[in-house]
Amino acid sequence: MSASLLFHPGHDAVYGFEHARRLASVSSPYQHIEVWDTPQLGRLFTLDGRPMTAIGDEFIYHECMVHPAALAHPAPRTALVLGGGDGGAARQLLKHPSIERIVVAELDAEVVRMTREYLPEVHGGAFDDPRVELAIGDAAHFVAGAAATATAQFDLVVFDLTPPDSPAAGLYTPDFYMQLKRVMRPTAALSLHLGSPYFHPRRVAGLLDDLRDTFAFVRTMHTFVPLYGSLWMMATASDTLDPTVLSVEALAERIAARQIDSLKHYDPALHAGLFSASRSVRDKLSQFLKPSS
Repeated sequence: MSASLLFHPGHDAVYGFEHARRLASVSSPYQHIEVWDTPQLGRLFTLDGRPMTAIGDEFIYHECMVHPAALAHPAPRTALVLGGGDGGAARQLLKHPSIERIVVAELDAEVVRMTREYLPEVHGGAFDDPRVELAIGDAAHFVAGAAATATAQFDLVVFDLTPPDSPAAGLYTPDFYMQLKRVMRPTAALSLHLGSPYFHPRRVAGLLDDLRDTFAFVRTMHTFVPLYGSLWMMATASDTLDPTVLSVEALAERIAARQIDSLKHYDPALHAGLFSASRSVRDKLSQFLKPSS
């Protein structure tokens, strides 16, 4: 039986998909997971009623979350994905031939099970690659354990998590960012999604303020994600890498050298626009950002 699948990105906003069909539903110890089939975006899954990933447009989000930071790094060898139980970020990271190890630190084993069964196109076999390690459990505990070794291990970190008002809340804090820096190599970069500048401006601004208090280079990205019903903001953060300094020519050379030829959304021509916010977005966020010193 079909139904209207509706999402509420803010208290006074709603959007959704007509003629959706629920395929599966399960409650884990952490959240409620549902898988839906839609005429518009194909199969998708939700966590506690929030849209996470859809087969029809996941490449937009995952390519932007991975490749700008990965291409800014001259040769990333190791990556840590926080969350990412659908395998989409790992799949994109594996496109970089220098990658030797990816750790996916996913809280909920049910997310991995459900998405492997119903959305195999998203992971594309990434979890079967020997370079990918799946660590089920609290990502904060994984990072604390890795930090205790006093060895910087990762070149890239991807925050592929639910928003701050969720079980992942403790990972969006300056204290966690500082601990995370202990497992990041000096030339490492992280990427994370921030939210919609129209539906979540206060949240986006708060995340940016905390990142800028912790990292030397924080750069915002913007692209429309159909599943999320809005322009969506992401960011890269690093003490050494700045993706915005890469020219179209330099990016094209790196993509060619790495033989990355299967992208659907991100490319060198998009790069500069991805990092360029419209005046309306800047104005929307400026009222919430800390004053510059």
